[in-house]
Amino acid sequence: MVLSKIKESLKGITTKKLEKENGTKYIMFGGKGGVGKTTMSAATGIYCAEQGLKTVVVSTDPAHSLKDSFEQSFGHEPTKVNGMENLYVVEIDPEVAMSEYKEKLKSQMDENPMMGGMLEDQLEMASLSPGTDESAAFDVFLKYMDSNEFDVVVFDTAPTGHTLRFLGLPEIMDKYMTKMIKFKKQMSGFMNMMKKVMPFGGKGEEVDYDKALEEMETMKAKVTKARGILANPERTAFRLVVIPEEMSILESERAMEALNKFKIPVDSVVVNQIIPEDVECDFCRARRSLQEKRLELVKEKFGDKVIANLELLRTEAKGLDVLKDIAHKLYGEAKSEEEKEVIVA
Repeated sequence: MVLSKIKESLKGITTKKLEKENGTKYIMFGGKGGVGKTTMSAATGIYCAEQGLKTVVVSTDPAHSLKDSFEQSFGHEPTKVNGMENLYVVEIDPEVAMSEYKEKLKSQMDENPMMGGMLEDQLEMASLSPGTDESAAFDVFLKYMDSNEFDVVVFDTAPTGHTLRFLGLPEIMDKYMTKMIKFKKQMSGFMNMMKKVMPFGGKGEEVDYDKALEEMETMKAKVTKARGILANPERTAFRLVVIPEEMSILESERAMEALNKFKIPVDSVVVNQIIPEDVECDFCRARRSLQEKRLELVKEKFGDKVIANLELLRTEAKGLDVLKDIAHKLYGEAKSEEEKEVIVA
């Protein structure tokens, strides 16, 4: 087992967060590709559901893996996990999300005939822009940030770069919505002035600027609310998953710096795939020796965060029984000694 001298256990900080009665809680896992984000998300979902909390694990990664972890098919809407009470999974379908996103743009075109040309271009770009899939997925993300259907929402995010672009969208959208609202107000004032001096447009062709403005302000309020929730450490936690290799650690350090700029609180780091101490083969001992140096680097880079260590499994991290075992190791009881030496599998 691996000893980590830490301020608190992962279970401790999670329990404190879940006990607060201030709305839905959000736990997000991020990190470099292949480090075990999906496994930690699934295990955390199981742990929360076992506490009697209605929990959904939402995958925002276009390359979904939750279906492989749970050995069960999931879709765009919450699907109950077989063999579990209170646990659901959503794998955001990029095509469905994009279709819903385009439908919103189309409705804007119908309500704003004078802006039709510009919105048609925007609609066409929705199929081509490299960031539009993230915007479409964020539309779904907002739905879960604006709902009280679940007690806990666990987000299984895409690899670091995609996730940082994704989490940067609230700020971008907030600025965009502010400009659009200002534009619509100006257009509304201009059109009202024109109506006073001359007949303008025929019956059925008038633009309902008040309705359009109301919808824009509603959307802006949702984005602002999401930004507030993401920045609230009592409701949101971002947890970095790393493996004891330098590239993974350094990439996560940069990710933490970017998350700090977004004001998204990082409360812990999970170090996955640690080779056990009692290995016998020369190769394994050599790898273990290197990992011990990297574990020191983790403490150096993330020493003010809760650090949880998880040993390399003897089997694949798939199937409900294996995931439950991981959940119990990850959120196991911590020793309460003065030095708080915590053993986390």
